[in-house]
Amino acid sequence: MRDIIENAREAVALMLGTAANRVVFTSGGTEAANAAIFAAGRARNGAPMICADVEHSCVREAAQRSGAVLLLEVDLTGRIDLDHLRALLSADRGGRPALVNCQWCNHEVGTLQPVTEVVASCRSAGVPVHVDAAAAVGHVPMELDALGADFVSVSAHKFGGPPGIGALVVRRGLRTAPFIIGGAQERARRGGLENVIGMVGFGAAATALSEPGRLEQEEAAARQLTSALLDAATSVDDVLALGDTDRRAPHIVNVAVGGVQAEAVLLGLDQSGVAAHSGSACSSESIEPSPVLAAMGVDPDRSLRLSVGWSTTWADVEAFASAFPPVVERLRALAGTVN
Repeated sequence: MRDIIENAREAVALMLGTAANRVVFTSGGTEAANAAIFAAGRARNGAPMICADVEHSCVREAAQRSGAVLLLEVDLTGRIDLDHLRALLSADRGGRPALVNCQWCNHEVGTLQPVTEVVASCRSAGVPVHVDAAAAVGHVPMELDALGADFVSVSAHKFGGPPGIGALVVRRGLRTAPFIIGGAQERARRGGLENVIGMVGFGAAATALSEPGRLEQEEAAARQLTSALLDAATSVDDVLALGDTDRRAPHIVNVAVGGVQAEAVLLGLDQSGVAAHSGSACSSESIEPSPVLAAMGVDPDRSLRLSVGWSTTWADVEAFASAFPPVVERLRALAGTVN
């Protein structure tokens, strides 16, 4: 059993460009992010954390629960302001921040964050940094040892692995308090009976993506599909692309649909057999507007998130391209009649 677990850990580490002994298996990206924030907060109890509103809810809420949060500004594409980060890091507030949180790419609009510059700034300031790579893992190349972040959280299901399994990658030599206690599993860094089946699945997906050229091929294919989705959507009047359409994750795009509510568009697309979303994948049960889009200054009630995965085909893109214009046209006509 131990060999099976360690083989899976080696496979995940290889994909991520790090050493196996840095990989701590968790129940997913949410737990991994919570564990990083808990450990940093425990190490510097009472110190504030730096976090932008575009971060995933598991990061924002865990940071808020730990204590004071210094809000990091973003631009209209959802990219964090590096100058503002450096100002927050250098400000005299009676001590250094406990942690900086920075996503690798935005989970709603796909904008890539300047993670290399963020980590370098944090290292210079002597402040730990947590990179939430859940939306990026398996879609963009990662060399975590070269990146040098203190914590990196990832999730297997984001790139074809099984749900319920993820990992927290901890910087070499960094000793942290475990988030889940009650056992010596994961080298005493995460208590509880191991999800061996999940670990094996995670390792298998990582092994597949570690094949020479495989990640690059999937990245290029995903970018072609999302570019076609973006072209089809923005060909309709008053539909605009959100986020950075150039420096973005290959598998996520987002558009603002003028004149109609996003939920109505989603229902119309669903009736045509097309699945999309109006927010993050973890916000399906929430009725609150997207804080990501609000931070960008965008109307959160009119956005549509379009994403692709390893199973997406050109037929799926064509189905969207055929369904989207008449759905929007019908809803706009109905809104005009009501008004």
